Formats: sequence, structure tokens, C-alpha cells
Amino acid sequence: MTSSTARVVVLGGGILGVSTAAHLARSGASVDLVTEAAPASGASGRSLAWLNSAGPRSTAYHSLRTLALDRWRTLAHREDLGHAVRFDGGLTWAAPGASHRERHARELSIGYDSRWLAPGEVARWTPGVDPAAVAEEGAVFNPGEGWADLPTVVAVLLERFRADGGRLRTGAGPARVVVAGGRARGVRTASGEVLDADVVVLATGAAVPRDLARLGVAVPEDTPVALLVETEPVGHALRAVLNTPRVAVRPTPAGTLVLDSGWAEREVVVHGDPLDGRHEVRERTVEGLLAEATRVLAGNPPLRAARRGVGPKPIPGDGEPVVGPVGAVPGLHVLFTHSGATLGVVLGEFTAREVLTGEPVPLLAPFRLERFA
Repeated sequence: MTSSTARVVVLGGGILGVSTAAHLARSGASVDLVTEAAPASGASGRSLAWLNSAGPRSTAYHSLRTLALDRWRTLAHREDLGHAVRFDGGLTWAAPGASHRERHARELSIGYDSRWLAPGEVARWTPGVDPAAVAEEGAVFNPGEGWADLPTVVAVLLERFRADGGRLRTGAGPARVVVAGGRARGVRTASGEVLDADVVVLATGAAVPRDLARLGVAVPEDTPVALLVETEPVGHALRAVLNTPRVAVRPTPAGTLVLDSGWAEREVVVHGDPLDGRHEVRERTVEGLLAEATRVLAGNPPLRAARRGVGPKPIPGDGEPVVGPVGAVPGLHVLFTHSGATLGVVLGEFTAREVLTGEPVPLLAPFRLERFA
């Protein structure tokens, strides 16, 4: 294929699918982007969207994530997204009885920007945090980290996609990959319409394992049902992302805060298949998240919930991305990762390159589906 002759259908309206479609259209391909519901209505619409490479990771994964942060800065500058993509750092501290000293030392050893702050130093580096809530040993501050408001970014990328000739089909319902003659030939929407393609890109988030299983391809997953709570607008000075033992917090362009936590995730009651959307969130869970966020914010402002998002959070079985061609189904590429927010822009770029050139991107070699075989 050449960029001018390639016909591609991208399935999935989150940051991964939209970024891929936008890069393909910019390169001159004929692209249909098909979404089950509205764009960014799945995991991208209920993501903390913390942009980072913190924590223990393989060398290859860390390298990919640091490249991803660079691409986010480029996109924010080019598209004037300073209101929706911010790099004001990330702050974290350990739970009682634990320590982040080893984490800080490891980050320094690999060149990741990492500062150790005593509780009394936190306000100078990242205003809006109550020093009394910080662990007595101190906290790790990563100045190069940030956050993105993914629905805003997705909307901007879709504008670019359409301007470059891309065709957007929203609300198409669950679509399936059409396989004929041993290879992917297009996509069939819920209404029965078939869109022919030379290549199909599958970026349906938590539904990827189910969609691949229908084609006889297995991919291990560790996908939980996650909860994100957004507050009503509140006056606050917080600019960084907080990852504390009991709550993660980040600001939004609208002056609200979004909150999540592992313990709150575990309290969601799932009825039946997690993909069916029958999830129950207890009020005590929401109130608990709000109380934990109040405790870590300067001035301990009262917080009220305005919106909650609940649904599957895509996570491959080994925690690392699954990216690239599906060997068992020629003509099909897949994107399945826990770190969709951080990796969304760079994986869209690399996937578009692989689709159009047929040449593998060496940086993606450790993240192929075949590793599970």
C-alpha cells in the first residue's frame, strides 16, 4: 500500500483509536473511524489520565513512556492545548509502614526527574496540598509528569481527522472485524453495514480480548471495573497530579477535580459480564473518595460529587501494552494497553507508520501479541 491508496478502518473512539485515525488521515490514507457510542465515552472518558513513567517498569516500557511524554508536549504546543494538557508534576507518598525511598533512588538511577520533599517543602513545589497529610518520611515529586483532559484532546484530534478527509461514524454499536480468505477485509457495524478495508485497527479498549477471541485469538487480560468521581467546581490551588495511599486527585480545565483509588475500585459491584455495564457504585464509596480527597488538599475544602464514571479499565495480563499486527489474522492490527492516556499519542503515530509502510517500529518489538504464545 501507499498512503494515498490505503483503505483503513479504525475501531474505537478513545484516545488510542482517534490518535491512530488522525495520524493515518494526515498521512493521506482513506480512513473510516467507527465508534460504538460517542467518542471518549469509554475508558478515555473516565480516566485519571496521569501522564507519567513512574513506578517499576521494564527498560523498554520506560523508554516508550518517556517518548510518549515528549509527544504529548509536542501535541499540546501544536494544537494550543495548554488548558487541557498540563505538565505541573506528580506527587506521591507511601502508606503508613511503607517507604518510597527505594522508588526515589531507582528513579534517579534511570535518569527520571525525581525530587525528595520533606512535608514542609511540598507547598513550595506543588501548591494545594495539605502538608499534614503527607507521610512523615516525605514524598516523591516528579516535575516532568502531567495530566490530560482526554475528551477535550479527542475532540481536537477529531477536528483534525475530519479536516484531513477522515470519515467518522459514531454510535455504530458493537462492530465486528470481517475476515475473508484468511485475512481482515473490513468491518461490519451493528446495523449490518460493511466497510471494506485493506487494514483494520482494533482499538476497542477493554473489549479487545472479546473481539480477538471471536477471531480465535487469545490475549490474557487483568481488566478490573474502575470508578472515577468528578467533583463540582471548587476553588483550589492544585495543579499537579496527586497519588496518595488512599486517593488519586487531579485538576480539570473546568475547575473541578477527578478522583480514583484502588480500594474504591474494589468496592464496585459488578453484575454479570463487566462489558455489559451493569455496575453498582455504593454511595459510601463515593463519599469515602470525597473525604479522602478533602483530607489531602490544602484548607481541606468540602467536596461534592457531580459525576461518576464506572466501567472496565483495560489491562493486559502482564501489564504491558499489546501493539501491532495480529499474526493469525493478516490485515488486522491491535492496540490494547493499561496506559492509554500516556501512550495514546505515540502509539497512534507508530501504528499509523506500521500500517502504511509495513515496516515494524523496533521500539514496539517487546509489546507484540506473539509474546503470549
